[in-house]
Amino acid sequence: MAESSAPAALARLAPGRTVSEHTVKARHEFRGMRTAEHYFTVPLDHFGQGAGGRRGAAGREDDTITVFAREYVSASHTPAEAEGLPWLLFLQGGPGGRGNRLASLGGWSKAAAKDFRILMLDQRGTGLSSPIDRNTLPMHGTPEEQAAYLELFRADSIVADAEAIRQALGSGPWSIYGQSYGGFCALSYLSFAPEGLKEALITGGLAPLSRQAEDVYRATFRRVAARNAQYFSWYPEDRGTVDRVASHLRRTPEFLPDGALLTVERFQMVGAFLGGNTRVDGLHYLLEDAFTDTTGGCRLSDAFLDQVQGIVSRQGNPLYALLHESIYGQGKATDWAAWRVLQEYPEFRPDAEPLLLTGEMVYPWYFQQDPALRPLQEVAALVAAKPDWKPLYDPRRLAANTVPVAAAVYTDDIYVDRSLSLETAAAVRGLQVWETGDFHHDGIADDGEAIFGRLLGMVRSARG
Repeated sequence: MAESSAPAALARLAPGRTVSEHTVKARHEFRGMRTAEHYFTVPLDHFGQGAGGRRGAAGREDDTITVFAREYVSASHTPAEAEGLPWLLFLQGGPGGRGNRLASLGGWSKAAAKDFRILMLDQRGTGLSSPIDRNTLPMHGTPEEQAAYLELFRADSIVADAEAIRQALGSGPWSIYGQSYGGFCALSYLSFAPEGLKEALITGGLAPLSRQAEDVYRATFRRVAARNAQYFSWYPEDRGTVDRVASHLRRTPEFLPDGALLTVERFQMVGAFLGGNTRVDGLHYLLEDAFTDTTGGCRLSDAFLDQVQGIVSRQGNPLYALLHESIYGQGKATDWAAWRVLQEYPEFRPDAEPLLLTGEMVYPWYFQQDPALRPLQEVAALVAAKPDWKPLYDPRRLAANTVPVAAAVYTDDIYVDRSLSLETAAAVRGLQVWETGDFHHDGIADDGEAIFGRLLGMVRSARG
């Protein structure tokens, strides 16, 4: 990995590049909680790298963007009490996923709301923050200019947004909670702006600090293969259903509701269910709808095709496909790493028998087969070929870390490998690990209250 050119990347912030406007547009109270909708105007380019200041569709210079965050507070606190509570910033998984929309406080959020004001961030480019999708990205110029624009939507910029927001809110060092990719962002925060942090909690999100994307995907394919075997031992009848669907798709065209052809390789993407405690059994319910009596058993059912589209389409979060491999990009091109590593695991090929389901890897054919991604095919290729990704972590700063950190490492997590996670944990001074085999990647959706409480207790005991 290329070494950081400065001990703290945020030291490269251009003068005055902070929140220029902060408004609260709506407040609501329902089901035992109060919410407030915060909009912040922040620099597009916090670092003065020269990729900002490009002209948008109206011909004006786009040197700022909007970042949205929703505040959640338990109604058990009076408004005056709530004003005195410390902030907890939640960093969502992704990349490209908006912050959770809570209908009520429950699980980890219920536990956190006892002591914190929760700030749920729509990371730049997602949700109600200035969005990136097939319609907005082309407004930023040529494919080369679009690729340069996307460089400003990685974890270092998300951390810079968070620091600007923290200061705009008048908060001292705050607590952060990072799930999955949010944990990757937390490590960037510890690298580049630890002075803004009181404590950090991480679940299923200890990123490899120096490994390349190929190392990540080799571990991922091995774990996904093991998870396939485990799943089919639970639901042996689904082994035949998966192979029957694959055989059917090889000889009979089937189309998703958006008009796109459902190929075998797109069908394999339903393996995204395998990454969770709470979701894995949903795969069985999906497959039981594949063929119905109304089709005479010779066509896929509309119910099945509708559900599959919701899994395989990236229309709602194109940033995931565009930037997924870049989260492992440090110093060299990722060059479609998952696709290249797949060639080492022929059991995952779409013509393999029996067929294995894949997970959340991103392949170049996504941008050919997904209608929402086709307009972004050229820029995606440029992002994959980028040779000089800047480091997202500062190993020297992490080795000298003084911020209390606790991380849950899930033994059988198929997306964030246990061994690589423990390697990272050992490189961060004072980071406490709780390893458990009781949960998978979505553990906080299973028993988030217990997980949050345990990690918070760990960091608090570390502070004494």
